[in-house]
Amino acid sequence: MLKYVSQRLFYTVLLLLLVSLSVYFIFDLLPVDPARLVCSKNCSPALLRDTRHKLGLDVSVIEQWLRFLQGLFIGRDYGVAAAAIHCPAPAFGYSFSRHECVSTVLSHAFPVTLSLAVLAFILWMTVGVSLGVLAARKKGSIFDRVSTVFVLIGTSLPTFLTGVLVVIFIILKFNLVDPLEIGNWSNPLTDPIGWLQTFIWPAATLAFAYAATYTRFTRSNVIETSSEDFIRTARAKGLSEKVILRKHTLRAALAPLVTLAGLDFAGLLGGAIITEKVFGLDGLGGISIEAVTSSYDLPIIVGTTIVASTFVVVANLIVDITYAFIDPRVRHA
Repeated sequence: MLKYVSQRLFYTVLLLLLVSLSVYFIFDLLPVDPARLVCSKNCSPALLRDTRHKLGLDVSVIEQWLRFLQGLFIGRDYGVAAAAIHCPAPAFGYSFSRHECVSTVLSHAFPVTLSLAVLAFILWMTVGVSLGVLAARKKGSIFDRVSTVFVLIGTSLPTFLTGVLVVIFIILKFNLVDPLEIGNWSNPLTDPIGWLQTFIWPAATLAFAYAATYTRFTRSNVIETSSEDFIRTARAKGLSEKVILRKHTLRAALAPLVTLAGLDFAGLLGGAIITEKVFGLDGLGGISIEAVTSSYDLPIIVGTTIVASTFVVVANLIVDITYAFIDPRVRHA
């Protein structure tokens, strides 16, 4: 098991290095010059050259990447001479349009996205798995047909439309939240009620589509697993249906959900862009959209891209290790 985990850790670190290097190469190929965007309208060649030096764009892509890696561990200075600005480790860059270290921007946006992702994850796993199991146990009943309708609606409606409908016909119609308070961040540790009021509706909107997918996935897996030979053997031994469901059926049927749930959660941590924009939340998705559409803030774009990629890669690692515990055959594959 230790050898398996060590190999996965090595491949994860190697993949993260390749992802970060790829990000720098991709943005270097774009036709837009970040230095010219930061520079004033009356930008002379000398001023443009100084701006490129200040942004660290006057060196090769490999050198930029190596400086980035160095900044992650020991911090980094941005600018020149007395005007240099120090960003402590982990330094993802410096946003000259925001006049902030990218790590500071990310530290403000990440708790918002994390709150949204965690609450949505809890909702869709609870609703999706529960409905899927019940629909499979009551196959062909009215409950099964209702769950099918729920799946069709949930997978058909786009998230932005669901969010708009929730805002107009639930939040505003019943005056559940002050319109001016929508999107305001509350700390769950100091104001749990305010936090729940802020995030329950965007989380429910985001969880709606996922819950529908997980309902369908769980239902089909439970039905398929219930017809396996080891389930028939358990019934032949005289075990009750509750024991068979809890100890045999669910363990086998829900194991594939580990991969799906891990990657979906990692994707949300990377930024639930549409939902954050609909509800005015300043999360990773929101600042990414602003950086791309408004100011082309390259350090912000690179920082959020690498953070989002890191979540997906690390989630894959966690899924692989979890699978190794669930199914020992994976360790020897």
